[in-house]
Amino acid sequence: MKKILFALILIATFKVGYSQSGDKQNEIKLNIINTIAIASVEFGYERFIDDHQSIEGVVLINDRINYHSEKGSRKFDTNSFKLGYNYYFGDEYDASGLYINPFFKYRTGEFTEDAGNLQEPAPNNNVVTDMNSFIIGIGSGYKWNFNDTFVLGPFVNVGRNFSDEVKDRFSAIEFNAGFNIGYRF
Repeated sequence: MKKILFALILIATFKVGYSQSGDKQNEIKLNIINTIAIASVEFGYERFIDDHQSIEGVVLINDRINYHSEKGSRKFDTNSFKLGYNYYFGDEYDASGLYINPFFKYRTGEFTEDAGNLQEPAPNNNVVTDMNSFIIGIGSGYKWNFNDTFVLGPFVNVGRNFSDEVKDRFSAIEFNAGFNIGYRF
């Protein structure tokens, strides 16, 4: 986590990535709602291809599937990595407005639950679910761009999980939403 924060600060400090025309081609962002509500940290980086397109990478620390809580001796030890493409439909030429986001996501880690919460108890009183899974999905959102520097906006994603073990314990369909705050440089 410290390495990720250091890299983001380094990028923002040196403001690398300006094109020759002076347009800002990079954006870092944080899903502030999930950080506050469920202690799931979602850092993202977006590189603009042109005024209506970008490629994004997102790291999700403590990624919880469909907002399941950790009540009653349940613990998520999961992280995810997401690679997506954004297409902006706004009339303005500043990568803002309504957008669509097809993506690929890979989750690693495990989910541990006290066997007392389940119908069939395990001998060691803990049931561990391997959460390693590949997810394909699509999202949409809206982005407000202020002075081509600060950006804000809500988003929603839905994805299909391809892990049988995760599907047996949770669901094949995954939902994620939030509100990003970001900085362009």
